[in-house]
Amino acid sequence: MAAGDEHAASEVLRGLARHLNCLNEDNKATRKTALERIKKETVDRGHPSGVLQELFAALLKPLLKCLSDPMERCRETAIATITEFIRCVPKPEESLPYLVPCLAQRLGEKELLEPAEELRLSAVELLTLTVEVCGVHLAPYLTDVVHILQRTVVDPFPDARRESCKCAALFAKCVPEHFHMQAESLVKPLMQTISHQHSRVRVSAIEATGAVIQHGTGKNMDDVLSHLAQRLFDDSPQVRRAVTAVVGDWLLHMRDRYSYFHKLIPLLLSGVDDEIPEIRLLSADLWRQVGAQWEKENEDEIKDKMDFLLSPPPFYPTGVERPGLGCRELVVRNLGRLVPAITHDLTDWLVPTRVRTSQLLSVLLLHAEDHSTQHLQPLLATLYSVCTDTERDVVSNCLAAAKLLGTFVPPVVFLKLLLDHVTSPYSPSHPWAPLMVLTAVLGGCSPTVLQPHLKKIADTLSQPDVCQEYQQVVYLDQLLACVDVLLRHCESDHGSVSLQLLQVLVTVQSFSTEPRLSEKAVESVQLLSTVQGLDSAMELYRQHMGQLLDWLSGSVNTWSSYSPQRLQLHIIVIQSGPVIGEFVGPLMPLLFSCLHPDRDPEMRMSIFTMLAKLLLDATNTLDSKGRFRDESERFLSDVLLPNLVWRAGRIAAAVRTSALSCLLALLHGGEQMCKLRSQVLSALEEDSQVGRLLACRSLSVILRLIGTNLHPEALNQIYPALLKRLDDSSEEVRGVALQALGLWLSGLTQDYHPELCAPHLQLLFQQLLLHLDDPDVSVQDQVLGCAHGPIML
Repeated sequence: MAAGDEHAASEVLRGLARHLNCLNEDNKATRKTALERIKKETVDRGHPSGVLQELFAALLKPLLKCLSDPMERCRETAIATITEFIRCVPKPEESLPYLVPCLAQRLGEKELLEPAEELRLSAVELLTLTVEVCGVHLAPYLTDVVHILQRTVVDPFPDARRESCKCAALFAKCVPEHFHMQAESLVKPLMQTISHQHSRVRVSAIEATGAVIQHGTGKNMDDVLSHLAQRLFDDSPQVRRAVTAVVGDWLLHMRDRYSYFHKLIPLLLSGVDDEIPEIRLLSADLWRQVGAQWEKENEDEIKDKMDFLLSPPPFYPTGVERPGLGCRELVVRNLGRLVPAITHDLTDWLVPTRVRTSQLLSVLLLHAEDHSTQHLQPLLATLYSVCTDTERDVVSNCLAAAKLLGTFVPPVVFLKLLLDHVTSPYSPSHPWAPLMVLTAVLGGCSPTVLQPHLKKIADTLSQPDVCQEYQQVVYLDQLLACVDVLLRHCESDHGSVSLQLLQVLVTVQSFSTEPRLSEKAVESVQLLSTVQGLDSAMELYRQHMGQLLDWLSGSVNTWSSYSPQRLQLHIIVIQSGPVIGEFVGPLMPLLFSCLHPDRDPEMRMSIFTMLAKLLLDATNTLDSKGRFRDESERFLSDVLLPNLVWRAGRIAAAVRTSALSCLLALLHGGEQMCKLRSQVLSALEEDSQVGRLLACRSLSVILRLIGTNLHPEALNQIYPALLKRLDDSSEEVRGVALQALGLWLSGLTQDYHPELCAPHLQLLFQQLLLHLDDPDVSVQDQVLGCAHGPIML
């Protein structure tokens, strides 16, 4: 030190002698004034650095003693003075033997000796400044500094915490050769601060953690990673950005980073799908740097790939930038460790965790490309489980990942597993999950690659165990979605699988209880006909009707009211319209079998109801080609009339009622080859009002069609049964019976001799005259109109 500096320092100290003595006075105002004068005459005076160095050496101990002064103002002035000295002197490290222990005593003890939070902040700022200017000279004081930071990192004052985190990060970088020995001590307090309610404190804690771990031994990496992973879901973008920056820095610069690739890669790639563009760009940029660095470090190992595997695989997703070779290799080499972790996190109870993990899965598969084949089994099991998630975003993200599997994995590989799982689902409670995954995988597969496997897929979907085993709406929806993917994905290659797909679509419609699903299935049938160049769905049914009827006939002897084939028959004959009229020949044996009087009653009722609807419009359905007319007599004698035979029980009565409705529809269709049978007359005595009404209407139609051709004996068998219905409890039945009697009378011809049949006519008119006094005026009018015609004759 120059002699001039020593002389100047001596002169200043001589002037401060009285003030130094005043620091020991009991009067706090005196001490306060003395400290202010010392500060004013030293650091505030602007002395040369050499003079300040000499002054600092002489004043340090008195100033440090003032850090314990009872008066807050005195402590504040002392800290401010020391801070200015540290900033200005050329050799601040000479103060460390006294300064660091004093700060450790004030800030590093279990009990806070400094009650004022603002002064604690100033003291930590002083320590930060000391670390900045002294650097490596602090190595001997490693333990003391770490003790201070352990306490101040969890200080109740948020600003003190932030400054402590800043100091910890700076200290780790200043003494890297020694810091690793004490780094572990700071991990626990930092992890307590990393979840602080103030986002700026969390950011500081994350940045400090990055420096502490990077310059530490790495033993605490697992303890830290779980906390950093939680911060990826932080509401504050600044916090998420800090995590991304720290993880990226570790992947680039940490000495033992190769050991932690499988743990750090998911954290960095999670930022690729962040909602904030800045974070997405930062993650992508850091990831490119990591991949490029790894590629450079392992150039000899991957030289062949660098030279020859430059072009993307065929059918690579459009609009997606292919990751670099280094990035892809990093994912491929760590995928075996990443898949179990992904599987675990996709079942986490927190929705944000599941959403972020599902996004990460797509990113990983995009990097893995065809290497995901060797992990296909666990990946599919994971996707099946995730498809049952209640969160839509999780499901949609995982289906996007499944689509990537379809892009990169050969169909011969994924179909071997997927089709087995579709046939025998993993979970009996969620049998539709494999179908959902299959739909997504097929959606990502190229039509060219998939075309040779279409028949195998269609055959599996049309198996009874697949398309007829489950009737849940969600299962049918996925079955229909799978067919739609095949239709839209391979539009020109469905000739060999048209029948199987039509069978599936018919089954979906037969089981569907939701109009939306039925309408969607009808649209798919129309699309199936369109992709084959057919004009309409009718043409599609014409093309396959014979095969469809054979398909149903194979099991007709086992049908019951619970059989899906009954519903499938209904869909086929209803939707095929006039086409079914061209196939009456193969249809009739099927109807004769399932409508036999010994078969399941409920099944017969439903089929009779279906036939009644068809027969009401026979010219556009069953009789569109006039072929049903040839079979109608047999149908009447072998099917309808046997089912009208009386049997005990309500179910049997319901069957007779449904058969009567079918008979009535048949008669309304204009069939004139019907012969009167006793079963129709006996049906007038049915307990069911609907049955009696249908029987009366059937007789009315018969009389209208062939009344003039009936033999008098047949006519004389009819009117007594109709007369009984005039006293029916139902007004509607009485009205129809009167109409039938009117038709009976109008159908009398010259073959009906009044003299021979006088007793019958007398009985008839006697009963009609009785009902002229009926309380119901409308009945009186009907009776009068009924009898007026014959009288006029």
